[in-house]
Amino acid sequence: MAGRDLRALFSTNDRSVEAGEAFTNRQLQWELVAAALTGHLRHTADAAFDVEDLEAPRDNIMVIHGVGGIGKTTLSRKLEATLTNAEQRPVQWGEPTWAGERILPVRIDLSRSAGTSFEDLLLTIRAALSTLGRPLPAFDVALRRYWEEQHPGESLEEYLSRGGLAGRFGKAMPQQMQNAMADVAQALLLPGSVGTAIGQLTGSLVRSLRERRQTVRALAGCTRLADLLEAEPDLETLSFYPHLLAWELAQLPPDKHATPVILLDTFEDVGDRTHRDLERLIQRVVWLMPNAFFIITGRSRLQWADSALQGQLDYTGPTAWPGLAAPASSIPATRAAGTAVRRRGRQVLVGDFSPEDCDDYLARRLSRDGQALLSSDIRQVITSRSHGLPLYLDLSVLRFLEIRRTRQPVPADFDHDFGALIARTLSDLTPDERHVLRSISLLDAFDLTLATAAGGLSHQAPAQRLIERPFVRENAFGLWPYHLHGLIRSTIRSADDATDDRWTDRDWQQAAERALAALGSQWSAAQTPHDRILLIGCLRQALPLARDFRLDLGWLADAAWAYVSDSVWEPIAPPARPDTTGDLETPADALVELLTTLARRQHEHRSATTARLATVTSSALLPADLHEMAVYYLAKAHRDLGDSASSRAGMQLVADGGGRLAPAARRGLAHLARLAGDFPTAYATARTLGWAGRQHRVEGDILWPHGDMERAAAAYAAARDQAEQHGVAGERATSQAQRALALAFTDPDTADDELHLAEQLLTGLDLRATSLTVRIASLVRDAGALQGLEAARVLRAEIRGTGITAAEAVLELALAFHHAVQGEEDKVRVVISRLLELSRNGDYAYYVDIAHFMAGIRLSDDASARWLDGVEAVRARWQQLVQNRQARLGTPA
Repeated sequence: MAGRDLRALFSTNDRSVEAGEAFTNRQLQWELVAAALTGHLRHTADAAFDVEDLEAPRDNIMVIHGVGGIGKTTLSRKLEATLTNAEQRPVQWGEPTWAGERILPVRIDLSRSAGTSFEDLLLTIRAALSTLGRPLPAFDVALRRYWEEQHPGESLEEYLSRGGLAGRFGKAMPQQMQNAMADVAQALLLPGSVGTAIGQLTGSLVRSLRERRQTVRALAGCTRLADLLEAEPDLETLSFYPHLLAWELAQLPPDKHATPVILLDTFEDVGDRTHRDLERLIQRVVWLMPNAFFIITGRSRLQWADSALQGQLDYTGPTAWPGLAAPASSIPATRAAGTAVRRRGRQVLVGDFSPEDCDDYLARRLSRDGQALLSSDIRQVITSRSHGLPLYLDLSVLRFLEIRRTRQPVPADFDHDFGALIARTLSDLTPDERHVLRSISLLDAFDLTLATAAGGLSHQAPAQRLIERPFVRENAFGLWPYHLHGLIRSTIRSADDATDDRWTDRDWQQAAERALAALGSQWSAAQTPHDRILLIGCLRQALPLARDFRLDLGWLADAAWAYVSDSVWEPIAPPARPDTTGDLETPADALVELLTTLARRQHEHRSATTARLATVTSSALLPADLHEMAVYYLAKAHRDLGDSASSRAGMQLVADGGGRLAPAARRGLAHLARLAGDFPTAYATARTLGWAGRQHRVEGDILWPHGDMERAAAAYAAARDQAEQHGVAGERATSQAQRALALAFTDPDTADDELHLAEQLLTGLDLRATSLTVRIASLVRDAGALQGLEAARVLRAEIRGTGITAAEAVLELALAFHHAVQGEEDKVRVVISRLLELSRNGDYAYYVDIAHFMAGIRLSDDASARWLDGVEAVRARWQQLVQNRQARLGTPA
């Protein structure tokens, strides 16, 4: 019979609404359970298997754990139903391989609300076995003795009826126990009522077992029965009685043989990790019943394979529980987000629903006339907010019905966090664990040290316990290996917290300060000064903390300088803050905007870059050195756009300031002189720059327009090698790209190798202008032999989308070279007209001259540049480059 969602059913008066319990996916978990149970059946069927072997390792258990609300209880119920009746098995679950074997599933709810005691657990197992239709005398005699001692005057039969076990499994158990008592009494020739003679019966039975009388030979095979009957019948002794159950099961004839599958649900409510009294008793049940198979569902993985628990539990360590120990591997097992299941031996982490599963689940939860009641738009919003957590889906369904009482729900109603998730998550955590959890919710990812420092604790134990929880996901290959489940994190950060220990705004502020300081400590303690990955990771986490909580910059100022020093420009933009105007109000706001803009300029038009940087500089929020950084890069953007006057003013301001970027600003002034065609001034300035001002690259930039490609290539090689020595990856790639461009004019074969190296050096870097240089160099390498100009047209459109005037001018020069090699003077003139348009403000005018030189066209006016060695020498070199390429290709001059 299909299940009904009673909470949903009783949330609306609309009787046409069908509220069904939807079970989605979990096929992988079933496959793991089926495989483990198949292995268990094979093991117990082996002739060498001995149910009384108390030393052999145990592999009769599987643990399914996951965050609260992930659907463990639903899965436990579905497993019980499937094992009970194959017709209840979902169609997507494969058919098991144990045909002919009798499986006897019994599910026991260990939740606090169920109030299941250890007595109840053992009685439930015995009641389930009553369906086999056989008394289990060894166990029944011991249980009767215990009951009479611990519950004098209380009828076991009535207790079973009150607890619902009689209704669940029938009333055969009491009669079977009476039959067992009668059979034993008859064997011992005891008169009178069995019920009033339990003490006499057990005493006589023990003596008979000790004396090995033939009258009790049926029980004599249970070698530990006498010891258990002699022991004081208390709870401790009761916990060893499962051994008697296991022995009795092993004695059943083939036609009565069955394998109990005991599903223990909500195991997290058994107790905390300090008081393990009930857990110790349950562990004995699992150990002493090796012919039964146990499926435990709970929030955390079992720690029984941890040798450190010796003394708290009876059976510990990886030898005792090989399946519960993490598998040995050169690649650590990870609890990865976004996967349906992650197995660690016999410990299985239940993962989140996929988006498709979420949509299917929601579509089937509420329906009318066979049609989904939740619209696809609403389902999409709920799915994206849920991070695949089934509990969130259930809460959203109830929210839908609540809103529907007064109006029609719309998608915006479900952009919502549920405070109930906080209480559910925190319910079984210690105060210190709760404190650490809230602290790490501020972090995208963390390790043990970072979590402890963010929590402000002097000891790591709470953080260590916390990372073992299923809502903490693991990526062993991440910079920090742990991160919170997405929904849990957003809920803790955003939802109304009604718990008794909820944080105040000041608590959150202090946690943010601790987290920021902890990130700074990790970065400053890095073993190598060029640990770029750690730098980027720390910035990505720290910038939103500083911005959102209006924190002082502190170490972030030095980190910002480290970020720009390599000219790599990884994206570091934090998510936008909701419900804000976007205005810059604090130094942290300004720094976030500055670094975000520097990274974005690789992907947007330079006009957008100048607008953003102008906002930063006009805010005057940054300290002086970082303000100069903004001014410098604003000046660079102005230069890229062809606004040399504004660029020169900014560069001069930074150069005169004498700060960290003064050498770079002097380099910028040299570039501006070059763009204006004042090569003597540019060259003189370049000779004073040194490494800090990237002297060799600037020299190369001056030499190649002169057609002096060999000297330019040598200068670029020196710049590349110097960058290699200083560990500046961006400068190394840029210098190599420029070297490839210079050599592309002279030697295509050599240029091919240089281009390959440039592409390798660009791997992992985000340098838009340098990437464009490499593509232009490829066109120059093939000049005179290009099969078409479609690639050049596509590249021109892309360059115009960036606003980088210099790149477009070089592209046009490459096309002029191609047409000159092919002797197409008319097409060179078309290129010249485009170059004239690009240089109308006076910059790059010498490119017009170079195009004339290539094609042998006379200049209509005087040369537009002051060349280092005169116009005729430059003209001759460019004409020679064209002639050399024509000779190589066999093109008529």
